[in-house]
Amino acid sequence: MAPSEETSAGDKKGAGVRLPTSEEMAALDRRAAEEFGVPTLVLMEAAGRAVFEAARRMTAAAAPRVVVIAGKGNNGGDGLVAARLMLAAGWRVTVVLVARDVEVTGDAATALQAARRAGVEIINLDSLALPGLRGLLGGADLVVDGLFGTGFRGPVIGLAAKTIEALNAAARPVLAIDVPSGVHGDTGAADGTSVRATATVTMGLPKIGLVLAEGAEAAGRIWVADVGHPPRLLENSGVRTSLVTARMVATVVPARKVDAHKGHFGRVLVVAGSVGHTGAAVLAALGALRAGAGLVTLGVPAAAYPIVGPAVIEAMPHPLPDTDGAFAAEAAGAVLEMAAAADAVACGPGLTTRPGSAAVVRRLLAACTCPLVLDADALNVMAPAAGELASARPPLVLTPHPGEMARLLGARIEDVQRHRLQVARAAAERFRAVVVLKGARTIVADPRGDAYVVPTGNPAMATGGMGDVLAGAVAALAGAGLAPCDAAWAGAYLHGLAGDLTAASRGPAGILAREVADALPAALAAVRAGTVAELVTPLAAP
Repeated sequence: MAPSEETSAGDKKGAGVRLPTSEEMAALDRRAAEEFGVPTLVLMEAAGRAVFEAARRMTAAAAPRVVVIAGKGNNGGDGLVAARLMLAAGWRVTVVLVARDVEVTGDAATALQAARRAGVEIINLDSLALPGLRGLLGGADLVVDGLFGTGFRGPVIGLAAKTIEALNAAARPVLAIDVPSGVHGDTGAADGTSVRATATVTMGLPKIGLVLAEGAEAAGRIWVADVGHPPRLLENSGVRTSLVTARMVATVVPARKVDAHKGHFGRVLVVAGSVGHTGAAVLAALGALRAGAGLVTLGVPAAAYPIVGPAVIEAMPHPLPDTDGAFAAEAAGAVLEMAAAADAVACGPGLTTRPGSAAVVRRLLAACTCPLVLDADALNVMAPAAGELASARPPLVLTPHPGEMARLLGARIEDVQRHRLQVARAAAERFRAVVVLKGARTIVADPRGDAYVVPTGNPAMATGGMGDVLAGAVAALAGAGLAPCDAAWAGAYLHGLAGDLTAASRGPAGILAREVADALPAALAAVRAGTVAELVTPLAAP
């Protein structure tokens, strides 16, 4: 892994990297001009220089041949500024303008006039046959994508679609400006064709769409360029979505003093398991232990105790009243007594949705006083009465996968997946709980409206038991004293990083949840050592 690099987007004192919507970024540009006296044309010139600098990093030739695909908006203007600078540096550059000159307005029109006066070769695409475009692209050392900006809303149609198809077919290195064309800047969705970039240079702050859905694949390497937004403006941007970084995790997870003992790191109660689902209880306990819990108590149905007990000898398993291998309603009192001695509780993995299990969950919601992590069947038993979650006594962390979220909200899984960020935020507000919406790029949201995108994790983790480990890890961090929301995003980050480390050593498929749990200490060590490569890096970094 490469050394960690501090991002130009902030990550100040572990604040994370802010991820604005297109509307929020446009507002920051306006404020830079109106409140700080930074003209938008100055921002465009700086953006063009950033594109030029990023292009230099992507080309080894002394005088590379570059094709800039420019649209009529500000992204096209950034590309035109970059083309002018490339020509001045002795590069061979051609701009393909996917518009007529009269359609280009504002600062982009000024950039177009300056590029023409400087002698940049500019071809209007409507006068260039597609075979000619393919020829230009095929002979390029680098293609710069400045077709659409962050405000684009799909689908891509007509000449623009054919241009993107030709660009992708050319199989040349591609540098996208701000977001790859065809990618929705706020959601990462690509409704139809979109540019597949080798790298993206994004201005001021990285956009949400670069780290979600199809945008996460389309963006390639992500550089963030400082284009002159006043630091005070970015620090007080009002943006409520952040990308979790390793530095951010290292800031909130407490270091261990030399005289520390197990009592300093929290007592976690795991309420889980049933006959046929004993592994879920074991994995949740293992997740809590490997995430650093000082003591882990494991409450399981009596019939599951002979299997669970020997499987995780470092935890303290307790057999509780059961009916046909699952919790009986009579277990609820014992669970509550155990919870009274805990600093955090994880409940749900392998629980079943039988009446006794439901009674245990409801008793915890009514009377538990420490942070309560609800996962898997604990969420499923509450789905028919999900509104009751909002009146729960303990601080709640809900960790649903998309199917469980859909059941809680009475929604379709497709809609949950299409609007992951918005859904997580809405659920956090509705249930007055921290919500961890699991999946590719896990989303953590809190009831105040803040949301966090977790960049770690990989497809090899798409196998049973991973969520059980996560529930235990989040409970361990909450039990160690982290605020529930901090425990959620830090736990999700470390869990995903443990999966990345495991996949790096084991391969891209076939890794086990137990192996990911066992890699949690190494993940935390990497975070503390500063050896985790961040998803976005400042363009100025070496």
